[in-house]
Amino acid sequence: MARILAIDYGTKRTGIAITDELQLIASGLTTVDTKVIFDFLRNYFASENVELVLVGEPTQKDGSPSDVEEKIQKFLKKFGNIFPKMPVKRVDERYTSKMAFQTMIDSGLKKKQRRNKALLDEISATIILQEYLYKL
Repeated sequence: MARILAIDYGTKRTGIAITDELQLIASGLTTVDTKVIFDFLRNYFASENVELVLVGEPTQKDGSPSDVEEKIQKFLKKFGNIFPKMPVKRVDERYTSKMAFQTMIDSGLKKKQRRNKALLDEISATIILQEYLYKL
């Protein structure tokens, strides 16, 4: 089996999570500066066998698209041009940032450590991936 990669796209930083080869465990991989996300993905796909990419779909409380959705659509279009054979699924990411922050608190991180937005994005991507795996 191949891995599943999850992306929590942001205008500044993008959180990335990955499964093991058996697709049983979701783990945070890293947070990448969004400006270099395609370079990162090219290198990662060249070294690891990935069969599916999940991209978070942020929505408002009423279900309408979030403000960042327009930028995500541009990202997805470019992604499709660069990686035309890589399947992509959108996954609801409502409340993942709040859940990620609570995870940071629950894991005992100090207040200063919880200000690390990169870690928050990585945990959010991991939650997106965990939710997807749970529904399989």
